[in-house]
Amino acid sequence: MPKPSDLLQGTLDLLILRTIARDPLHGWGIAKRIQLVSGEVLAVGQGSLYPALHRLEQQGWIDAEWKASELGRTAKFYGLTREGRKQLARELESWHRLSTAVGLVIQDA
Repeated sequence: MPKPSDLLQGTLDLLILRTIARDPLHGWGIAKRIQLVSGEVLAVGQGSLYPALHRLEQQGWIDAEWKASELGRTAKFYGLTREGRKQLARELESWHRLSTAVGLVIQDA
C-alpha cells in the first residue's frame, strides 16, 4: 500500500470544499473520504483539518451543525454555503489552470 503523501500547499481548502459539496460530513468523515477517494494517497491530519475547517467557516464558505453521527455520537457536520459553492467553482477553475500549466512544463522538460 502506498504511503500517504503530504498535501500540496493550498489544496486543502479545495479538497474539503469538494468533499462536502454533496453531503455534509463531520471532520473525521471528511478526512476519511479524502483518503479513500485518493486511493489512500492523500492523508489529512487533524492538525491541518480542523484549523482549515475553522478558517473556512469564518470565511462563510461552510457552516456547521451538531447532530448524531453514524455511531450515535454527537458530531459537528460541515456543509457548503451558497458562497462556499461559488468559492469551490473558483478553486476548481484555479486548480485546472495550475494543473494544466504544470503538465505543460513537465511535457516540455
